[in-house]
Amino acid sequence: MRVAGWVTMLALAAPVSAAMGQAAVESVLRRDLQVLSADSLGGRFTGSPGGDAAARYLARRFEEVGAKPAPGGWLHEFTMAADLAGFRSMPADRRPTRAANVVAMVPGTDATLRGEYIVVGAHYDHLGDGHANSLGTPGEIHNGADDNASGTAALLEIARRFVAAPAKRSVVLVAFSGEEFGLLGSAAYVRSAPVPMERTVAMVNLDMVGRLRNDRLLVFGSETATEFPALLDSLNQTHRFDLNHSGDGFGRSDQQSFYLARKPVLHMFTDLHEDYHRPTDDWEKINLPGLVRVAAYTTDVVRAIADRQAPLSFVMKAPPAHSGTAAAPVSSGYGAYLGSIPDMGTGGPGVRLSGVRPDSPADKAGLTEGDVLLLIGDFEIADLQAMTDALRSYKPGDSAVVRYRRGPEERSTTVVFGRRGG
Repeated sequence: MRVAGWVTMLALAAPVSAAMGQAAVESVLRRDLQVLSADSLGGRFTGSPGGDAAARYLARRFEEVGAKPAPGGWLHEFTMAADLAGFRSMPADRRPTRAANVVAMVPGTDATLRGEYIVVGAHYDHLGDGHANSLGTPGEIHNGADDNASGTAALLEIARRFVAAPAKRSVVLVAFSGEEFGLLGSAAYVRSAPVPMERTVAMVNLDMVGRLRNDRLLVFGSETATEFPALLDSLNQTHRFDLNHSGDGFGRSDQQSFYLARKPVLHMFTDLHEDYHRPTDDWEKINLPGLVRVAAYTTDVVRAIADRQAPLSFVMKAPPAHSGTAAAPVSSGYGAYLGSIPDMGTGGPGVRLSGVRPDSPADKAGLTEGDVLLLIGDFEIADLQAMTDALRSYKPGDSAVVRYRRGPEERSTTVVFGRRGG
């Protein structure tokens, strides 16, 4: 893969000043979102020409904001098995066999601590034309503006902020590929990182951070270091989110690869929505002021970790069933398929459904929009992380009794889980 090329697209990215106001930052984020979620990239499918073009754009943008390439260069390439489940619906001659993460660095300022690293990551790949893992219409371009052009654009803004004011430890900024098909890029990074993994002290992940609603920001992984809850709450005194943090480092995004490598992790998330994994996830629906706020808060979190003298106190919890291992991450990244679209915008215990896919296991079991899931088998569903863990404990073909609330009434139904993707 070459960094050069795609001149027309790269020309859209003008240098950015270190000192920028809100309107200017929003303008740059909008431009990056428009480029990354353009139809011309074809949905940024892992290893596709559009995915490669996105990687070249990101390398150029990191260079423009003043970040340095990682040892070995901007691109951290990795190979993939052509028979991965997500690729089986494609003709054999179109199945990708290689892709690349894009890796940038901002060296630290402390003579001792600069040899340690904080990884900030966001995946830039998406579903292409939706023939694998789509919840919408396969065959249409899935531009993935929130999933995850939003996190990738925020990553560029975070890079700019650290170039303007470096931290004591070095900050490594990684745009991962292959997340949608089993956390492939982050697993490859952990196996052959361009900076020593033994000197990597934490990882912060941004995945779907562009739809901030009612100031509600979710942060998963706060239980992976004993210092995280107080740190997150303290920094939020300034940013004033409706902040909800919880959970271990397992989950369906790239932080899991680092948690399995025994690193403290955090996952920033502004929640699911009706456009998730659908062709309708377009840049016009991104909350730009909210995205700036998430990038600013994440920068402060990373800086607090990077500037502290003492290391974090890592906490490892037992993985949920079928969570995979560091050498073989979960093949689909999603667990058993229910076919529901959760909506965490409402408070309280349980996960409210904003919809279900027709003919899905949820639909066949009688679940519908507005139902609030309370139990899946023996798993109490307190929030989205609990629901994720529950689904990851089942395999396709397994069944479970689901207890849910519809209006004032609690009901039960039996669900037979399906298989996601190819």
